[in-house]
Amino acid sequence: MENLEIAIIDANTLTCMGLKNLLEKLLSGAIIRTFPDFPAFADDTPDMYTHYFISSQTYILYNPFFLPRKEKTVIMMHGAGTHTFPASNHIVNIFLPEQKLTEELMKFFSDNPENMERLPAEEDLSAREIEVLILIAKGLINKEIAEKLNISLTTVISHRKNITEKLGIKSVSGLTIYAVMNGYISPDRI
Repeated sequence: MENLEIAIIDANTLTCMGLKNLLEKLLSGAIIRTFPDFPAFADDTPDMYTHYFISSQTYILYNPFFLPRKEKTVIMMHGAGTHTFPASNHIVNIFLPEQKLTEELMKFFSDNPENMERLPAEEDLSAREIEVLILIAKGLINKEIAEKLNISLTTVISHRKNITEKLGIKSVSGLTIYAVMNGYISPDRI
């Protein structure tokens, strides 16, 4: 496990210290640095790290950086449940008991990438469904979407139904987070 350089990016000092302590016990010789926020991390040399452990909030805010690096990125989740994160992201539930958390962390450093926990893949959205999703994220209602895309209101409703079924996300806020996290729209365009 030599030559591993790991960045932990989270505003929660205890989370950073605890995860760093666990990783140091598991990975002798690894270099582990903690950062309170993304700007502090960006001031370092971000691409030198083999893994990034980040909070879900950091992922949402800075996904233009992390999305193309998702193989190296591990999102620290606060408990289990339904997630609006893109498929194939690596996740770790930091509310697990120490022994189980240790086992989960080791999966990220095994030679077998199949061991890594990933969120299940959702069905792909069509190009038109992505257009509708972007307009939903921008706050447009069905009638406005129909006018903007020059399609019928019934077609918009059908696309929305397909999107929510494929993604398993029903709320506008959940769809908006999904659109941002998948890079369909940047947070400043919402």
